Amino acid sequence: MLPLISTIFIIISAIFVAIGWFVIAKGNKELHKKMMFLGALFAIVFFITYVWKTVFIGSTAFGGPEEIKLYYTIFLIFHITLATTAAVLGIIALISGYKNNLKLHRKLGPITSIIWFFSASSGVAVYYLLYVKYPPGEVTNVFRAIWGF
Repeated sequence: MLPLISTIFIIISAIFVAIGWFVIAKGNKELHKKMMFLGALFAIVFFITYVWKTVFIGSTAFGGPEEIKLYYTIFLIFHITLATTAAVLGIIALISGYKNNLKLHRKLGPITSIIWFFSASSGVAVYYLLYVKYPPGEVTNVFRAIWGF
């Protein structure tokens, strides 16, 4: 149940970021700040639930067919790279926005949002592959779940 809940949090985060992007294009700075704050808040809640599950329960290994496991692993690494990049850039974008460093914020914000959308989308795909399309694999430590050792 926890993976579904955390996936819902990341979807909500992406929706708030999309709304924030839309309203800033219309010139509504105050609503933009609120939407991006909520997007960040739901991303943090996602991260906390994800880390909690990983530390206290474990990570779910891929349970699908062995012939596509390599493709899944490559996709998962792509997702992890996007998520990490989006998180770092997101923190910088939020700080630059709140400190009114608009030159940096305007340059970084759209790039960060695009990466975040790909990260959120690929995260939903990872959830789908791990829990919906195929039966979940064993619950183990994160390294064994990703790399098999």
